[in-house]
Amino acid sequence: MKKVKFIVEKSNTGYAAYAEDFEKYPVTTTADTMDELKTNMADALNTWVDFKGLPLAGDGQIILKIDLPQFFEYYNELNAKAISKRAGISPTLLSDYVNGRKQPSEKQTKRILLGVQALGRELANLEFV
Repeated sequence: MKKVKFIVEKSNTGYAAYAEDFEKYPVTTTADTMDELKTNMADALNTWVDFKGLPLAGDGQIILKIDLPQFFEYYNELNAKAISKRAGISPTLLSDYVNGRKQPSEKQTKRILLGVQALGRELANLEFV
């Protein structure tokens, strides 16, 4: 099964998500927390593909698409200033994006994502002595 992208949005009661390719995967769900939402997305997607007789979604089959404020709210362990340095953008500008004062362009969003992904790869290759 190919990867399915879910667009995640913050709601008044928690989170909501729906498949980006809603015509192919008419799947939507809600939850109080992001962790619960991830579980619900997998359950909802697997219910749909099982109904259609398709192979079930495994680990890594769901991709989350979230905006910058939600990202930094959920992954609050990450330091926005350090991410801005990795992405090669001003910490003030990233703060404006995170706090909704400005909207990043597609190019800026990609730069930030690449910085976050580079940090993830670096952390995945660490070992403690």
